[in-house]
Amino acid sequence: MKSFLKYTLATIVGVMIAGFLMTILSIGILSSLVSMSEKTVAIKDKTVLILRLEQQIVERTNKSPFSDLDLPGFSGTKEIGLDDILSCIQKAKTDNKIKGIYLNPSMVNAGLATVEEIRNALLDFKESGKFIYAYGEALSQKAYYLASVADQVVMNPKGMLELKGLSAQRLFFKNALEKVGIEMQVIRHGKFKAAVEPYLLEKMSPENRLQTEKYIGSLWSQMLEDISASRGISVERLNDLADGVTTFQLADYLLANGLVDSLKYKDQVIDDLKQLTRTRESKDVRSIDVDDYARVPAPTDGKGLARDKIAVIYASGGIDMPGSGTEGVDSEELSRAIRQARRDSSIKAIVLRINSPGGSAYGSEVIWREVKLAAETKPVVASMGDVAASGGYYIAAAADTILADRTTITGSIGIFGVIPNVGELMTDKLGITQDVVNTNAHSDILSLTRSLTNFEKALMQNYIEEGYRTFTGRVAEGRDMTMEAVDEVGQGRVWAGPDALEIGLVDQYGGVNDAIQLAKKLAGLDRYRIKSLPEIKDPFEEWLKEMSGSARMWLMQQELGEAYPVYQHLKRIKQTRGVLARMPYDIQLD
Repeated sequence: MKSFLKYTLATIVGVMIAGFLMTILSIGILSSLVSMSEKTVAIKDKTVLILRLEQQIVERTNKSPFSDLDLPGFSGTKEIGLDDILSCIQKAKTDNKIKGIYLNPSMVNAGLATVEEIRNALLDFKESGKFIYAYGEALSQKAYYLASVADQVVMNPKGMLELKGLSAQRLFFKNALEKVGIEMQVIRHGKFKAAVEPYLLEKMSPENRLQTEKYIGSLWSQMLEDISASRGISVERLNDLADGVTTFQLADYLLANGLVDSLKYKDQVIDDLKQLTRTRESKDVRSIDVDDYARVPAPTDGKGLARDKIAVIYASGGIDMPGSGTEGVDSEELSRAIRQARRDSSIKAIVLRINSPGGSAYGSEVIWREVKLAAETKPVVASMGDVAASGGYYIAAAADTILADRTTITGSIGIFGVIPNVGELMTDKLGITQDVVNTNAHSDILSLTRSLTNFEKALMQNYIEEGYRTFTGRVAEGRDMTMEAVDEVGQGRVWAGPDALEIGLVDQYGGVNDAIQLAKKLAGLDRYRIKSLPEIKDPFEEWLKEMSGSARMWLMQQELGEAYPVYQHLKRIKQTRGVLARMPYDIQLD
């Protein structure tokens, strides 16, 4: 028995020591990766900048060296920042060592406005006289939209190119919810507020169909106009080709119709790049991707570090939306960043970069207040990305100037609240009953297990109406419009960039770089540097937090065993009730 205990204890100690050593080793390796990621990169002459854009394109990344590693605490999702892509293209324009850009996109994992901003940056790059060479094995519609800007568009002889038009598809859950006994109680203002329609209808309402046809038609027209200008093919002909669905047409067909310039295999493409860069046949073409080129120091003017700054403040994702992850907008954190920029005397102007479908009405109001205060002290320019709708538009309304891409989706000035009633599911389907004791008539007003009374519905509707009046009032004040005029273009309706410009919701077209240049002009700056806010959290510290969270989860699983799924379910219910308990203060602007 003593031997058994001795060996068991020795084994436990050995496992603990091994675990400790592995942790130290892992920290050492990760620290080395961090330090490596911070090193600058040098390039040689005759280099080609490669744009494959196969990662998910986000507004900015945390420059984490762990993003491509399969480690505990990391999703493994590969991301690349739009800020890095745009700055690399801009830097390459004047970098004598960069001879051109090689475009090799396939499925561009980004919104259409993001692709438009990259495309516009490439158009600007072409003014340098350097080449842009695009090669595709399988080009999605967005990838071809981007590639069409190139001097040469080359397709693999067995390649594919997608041109078929845009489609908007909606799922509706009304019948399924009724079958399982769930009632979604919706209180809203805005006949175009389509976010709640899946709970109420079996198909699009006439208003939703109208707005959807309008904005996807506008997006498609912008794409075709750009492709037409670059490829010299009429919009009418491009529509004919899309009607015929080029996706399953042979590469010879694509060539014959002018969608591509030539059909070549990869070895022939490499030969072309050697000729364009004047690289000897026996040598490899020098190349660099965005991740590495972003660490190549930008040229300086020799005058030292500029004191004056322009703050670019990022609002990406749902506003105070539970589960929206790292890309969500924390209203308190974002408000703090805007306040910091307002109080910092070295920051002379602010660019508020918005890529958000909306979210919490309360969170949007908190952010709006800080934008308004900032605009009273220094120029504030709002720059809209793929989408700046509902709460995303709310926070832009107080800016001095609003810029949007032609393919931006914006507007959706409306408001709603949703309270699920799962009483029938619990009682009739699952056999779970509930008894309630209240001290007052409506103490359980936001119960998940009963319908709202007429009094409660009226109470909630009045609150929603007041929220809508507040929303339209903020827009009216910021855009110098009457509330009646805002209501006419509001009601939850979604608009594409050109229509938003026409009705006065935005001031001009432009991406984030255009917004920075406008902020520079409004602030009267000559020299400046960019300060990105909110500050990105240190990836190593975040990894340690994730590791500690994973360890807690593992210990809980070991302790509870088969009961762990029940614990998870109860935890989710608690979180859901917490959100509902804040209603109606947390009504949604989606």
